[in-house]
Amino acid sequence: MSKIMSKYEISVVVDGFHYLEGPRWHKGALWFVDFYTQGVYRVNDQGVAEKIVHVEQQPSGLGWLPDGRMLVVSMKDRKVLRLEGHGELVVHADIWDHCAGHTNDMVVAPNGNAYVGNFGFDLMSGADHKDAALILVKVDGSSQVVAEGLSFPNGMVISADQKTLIVNELFGNRISQFDIEEDGSLGERRDFASFGALGDEPNLGSRIGQAKILPDGLALDAEGAVWFADTINHRAVRMAEGGEILEVIDTDPEGVFAVALGGKEGKTLFMCAAPDWDEASRKSETKGRMLSTQVNVGHADTP
Repeated sequence: MSKIMSKYEISVVVDGFHYLEGPRWHKGALWFVDFYTQGVYRVNDQGVAEKIVHVEQQPSGLGWLPDGRMLVVSMKDRKVLRLEGHGELVVHADIWDHCAGHTNDMVVAPNGNAYVGNFGFDLMSGADHKDAALILVKVDGSSQVVAEGLSFPNGMVISADQKTLIVNELFGNRISQFDIEEDGSLGERRDFASFGALGDEPNLGSRIGQAKILPDGLALDAEGAVWFADTINHRAVRMAEGGEILEVIDTDPEGVFAVALGGKEGKTLFMCAAPDWDEASRKSETKGRMLSTQVNVGHADTP
């Protein structure tokens, strides 16, 4: 796997948080969550992050229904919540029975279909690795498993034509993709990029040691390449389908754990940065921050 280092001017958007995730550019503003203040935030015109809503069981992925109501993943009780117009946070879908670990990232299609990943095992307690499923949550709140056998499905994007779902497998050493069927279900998994199968290895340390990428967060650009946060390697990576690395943004010693494309021209890459993903450390420190830089290719007009 080649490594192309690129020099970018990196700016700090906001700081003083614990652990940021789920960045989205929506209606001219940057949105994100902070796990350990249990907050969904929006950056206002003055550059200040305003807390929009509190999610007691830890927020993660964000998206919006066609009517403008926001969806947010509630991780520890394995639900998708919906923010009503009057400010009340209600249960959109309870997907506990479909998940084998905390719910995690989410992407919402323009038609309102939401795809939600989960850990598959108890990551923070050091449990053995197990594969997980992807869950489809429809506009009416009904839910179903639409893919199985994924290694910690994480950042996701939907192509602009709404025909393809691309998803990171954080501990799978690959990025996968699926055709989206008319009913929202998914076709067979195929590689977007793969760097070697890790099989059924249960030891997480062994999986990480064998992996060449640990992809978290995902953004699709107008040329069909993806940006992802390569967590353990302290960098953001732009990659073409097939696995060619096109650009690298080095953030060492900080790690990057999620990315989004946005800004007025869609050419601002936002990066959620922190020292690591250790729950105890991130809860006790406020070293999480949002970084940004300008890139050459804009977003694909899709989350």
